[in-house]
Amino acid sequence: MTRMRLGGPSVLPGQHGPTRRRVLAASSAFAITLLTGQRAGARSGNPFTLGVAAGEPTSDGFVLWTRLAVEPLSADGLGGMREPVPVTWEVARDLAMRDVVRQGTVEANAASAHSLHIEVRGLEANRPYWYRFTSQGEHSAIGRARTTPAPGERLERLRFAFASCSNWQLGYFSAYRHMAEENPDLVIFLGDYIYEYTLSAASQGRIVRPHDGPTAINLAGYRNRYALYRTDPDLQALHAAAPSLVTWDDHEVENDYANQWSQDMRVEPEAFLARRAAAYQAYYEHMPLRPRPSGEPNSFRLYGRTAFGDLVSFSLLDGRQYRSKQPCEVPPSRRGHVAPLSCSERLDARRTLLGAAQEEWLFEGFKKAETAWNVLAQGQLMAELRQKSFAGEAGFWTDGWDGYPMARQRLLEAVSTSRVANPVVIGGDIHSFWTTDLKADFKDPRSATVATEFVGTSITSDPPPHGLIAELLPENPHVRYFESRHRGYVLVDVDRERMLVNFRSISDRRDPKATLATLKQFAVVSGRAGAIDTNG
Repeated sequence: MTRMRLGGPSVLPGQHGPTRRRVLAASSAFAITLLTGQRAGARSGNPFTLGVAAGEPTSDGFVLWTRLAVEPLSADGLGGMREPVPVTWEVARDLAMRDVVRQGTVEANAASAHSLHIEVRGLEANRPYWYRFTSQGEHSAIGRARTTPAPGERLERLRFAFASCSNWQLGYFSAYRHMAEENPDLVIFLGDYIYEYTLSAASQGRIVRPHDGPTAINLAGYRNRYALYRTDPDLQALHAAAPSLVTWDDHEVENDYANQWSQDMRVEPEAFLARRAAAYQAYYEHMPLRPRPSGEPNSFRLYGRTAFGDLVSFSLLDGRQYRSKQPCEVPPSRRGHVAPLSCSERLDARRTLLGAAQEEWLFEGFKKAETAWNVLAQGQLMAELRQKSFAGEAGFWTDGWDGYPMARQRLLEAVSTSRVANPVVIGGDIHSFWTTDLKADFKDPRSATVATEFVGTSITSDPPPHGLIAELLPENPHVRYFESRHRGYVLVDVDRERMLVNFRSISDRRDPKATLATLKQFAVVSGRAGAIDTNG
């Protein structure tokens, strides 16, 4: 089996400055200037064609990322880089990079596709910093990061945004540009950051921007797919504007995969794990993540927890790597489908979506939580959704939480019994906006609302049929809001009294200059589960 190589260069080095708007303007201008007039993948003298990013913030630091690539889409997946290259990094208190407080030099090499993951520590808590890289006589864009407050430190407010499902082929990433302009303190990517498959010739009428090549199945293919997406100026501007947390869903590897199982039942687990390992390696190489020691071949622990003082804690979950395979599969595919109510396998209590170790970690975290708000960031719609098959038979979708109802029940019972403060679930995947009440018993609309859920639509990916799902809503009274006809993201402002949630939509995914509007706004009041429609 292929073993993962996740140990890229890492360094542990020994009031507010310029406004965020200036940082955004500088970062966006750099990215747009860099790419204007260039075909994606064209050779450039500047090695920083893929931008910069910061992630996994703590009270004394964060991770800085870049990947050097003078030819981002070279056939071998190495970005036109082969020899080791020294790279200098700097962290400053100001946008002009005059007050440098941490710096160092590391080597980027071909083993990690010349990607860098710099662990910066020893910084002041709860303040902004600016950073850049220098190599081969060129500077990268200047990015902005921010440390979190110290554990338990009082924090009055936080702004974060979350997004999912950005398919390069189906539109432009103008939603990312608008996200950057919202001045978030944190951005959360909830999966399907790339799409591994390439649309066929029969879909040419739908394609706005072609992919770099065929469906990604090996390391070079996945590296180039990430490199293509990373050349987008709006995505670069967003990463340069704010630190991020990231998790994956299925398209970072393959549609509807589950743990070691491909959606194609004819593919043996050993062969699929080799593909998954390549996909995970490329994901790490393109995300601002700390190196993780691998507990076993082909694995990468992604789940974790980030707290912002005493205000809000984010539990970031991995719903793909450890799950049981989907129930009641229909050969030759185990991809998601609406399984009938007679599918008894779905109700097996041994089945899991998160895996035993992640469940235990999450539930123990509930018991120890001390923040005013507790957000579960994961990839899919968690609420039950009674659906109908193409034959009109009632049933449930197998590839989401409805395929693992006992695992969902365990999670919601843990939330309830721990009495964790103000639990809110955020998700993606379904390419539509949702607000739901997560019930103690979905069969009884009068049962207690355990937590509040908000799901964001896609950045560009195709929506589910609006009319078909709208017809199902009377049978799902815990669904407070559904809308699939708009692309966009979710913006959240949280303070000690309430969480304000804005569903933000763009005018047209096919327009690189798409405008922005607020589609709907909800509020969650501290101490009271369930969303309030602020639009009346």
